[in-house]
Amino acid sequence: MNISRDVIAFLLYFASLIGLLSGLRRKQSPKKMLRALQFTGGFLLLYLLFLEIQDRSLYMVIPLFFFGLFYFFYRRDKPRLRNGWLFNLFLVSLFIYLTIIAFSTYSLIIIGLLGLLGIAGLLVLLLGVYALVAFLIGNSYLVFKRESHSLPNLLTLILALGLIFLLVLNNFGPSILPGWSLTLLTIPTMILVYFFIVFWNFLSISFIYQLNAPKLNQDYVIVLGAGLSNGETVSPLLAKRIERAIAFYWKQSRETLSPPKFIMSGGQGADEKIPEAAAMKTYAVEQGIPAEEILMESQSTTTLENMRFSKEIMDREKPEGYQAIFASNNYHIFRAGMYADQVGLKADGIGAKTAKYYLPNAFLREFVAILVMKKRVHIVMCSLITLFSVLLAIANYLLTS
Repeated sequence: MNISRDVIAFLLYFASLIGLLSGLRRKQSPKKMLRALQFTGGFLLLYLLFLEIQDRSLYMVIPLFFFGLFYFFYRRDKPRLRNGWLFNLFLVSLFIYLTIIAFSTYSLIIIGLLGLLGIAGLLVLLLGVYALVAFLIGNSYLVFKRESHSLPNLLTLILALGLIFLLVLNNFGPSILPGWSLTLLTIPTMILVYFFIVFWNFLSISFIYQLNAPKLNQDYVIVLGAGLSNGETVSPLLAKRIERAIAFYWKQSRETLSPPKFIMSGGQGADEKIPEAAAMKTYAVEQGIPAEEILMESQSTTTLENMRFSKEIMDREKPEGYQAIFASNNYHIFRAGMYADQVGLKADGIGAKTAKYYLPNAFLREFVAILVMKKRVHIVMCSLITLFSVLLAIANYLLTS
């Protein structure tokens, strides 16, 4: 154990981080946390490389291989759920690697890092479900208080009630049901664990996808529509999408003197007096965008149609080829990217910020929509879990009777 090595490394990291944050504060950078995380990751990579050289080992090849695999497929096709699986496979390999390097080099820094991860994991195992239920109930109260009382806005409450039912079932079921049938109690738990793993995968790739930084060479920015207030004015949620697109428009205009055109994409709902695209154009013009820079797509009623009909407009306008991106709320851009991929539109998304209290409900809604998109796979998996548990229960009954 080389204590002086680890103390020097830690002091060097801490001093460098303080210097970095001070510089970012003077520049009033809005991305201090992101820069600090990037610096920490880079410093940890250099430290691990130093340990590898000192230990004369090549264990780092393992996580680097899995990261390279993830990066290769992500760069080829970003809005794919498989990229989430590959990224989480990299995280698992990284944890295994850190464990190996901790025991082979006795690094206090790596052992301390693993200790923190272990404590966090233990807390999740002991209190995770109860803490999650409390959080979901509190969040559902905020959403219920500030948003409409529609079914999509009650998802956090529904999930909390489902978890409470599962806890009651697991705690009291064994004392009520016969012994051979206890295996059947594992069905809801196993299905919940399966969906949690799928949700974690979706959440991972959704957050990664939000790190998109499109090049400033776009010909079009598609703004995805959303419901109008009073049937004719842009809602606060839709305004955020338009403002995000406008910010990109002005940034590219300043840097290249060649701004992109807007495609306002949104049809007219049954409860709307005008098409969403028309209201969006009016709002953008009020924000200083020239009307001639705005095209309208006013036939779509779904995100898939947003992408398909907008692509048709761009194909007609620029048959020789074009560069395009789309703007929506941050929680929505990954699924929107999947739809763009379905219609053959090569476009990355840029996300508008969403109120933090609404994000849990919004991501749950997106997750449900993606489950529906891949419903056959999930039906098969749930059926296999159920079948396995039923067969096990039958076997227990036959053996004990």
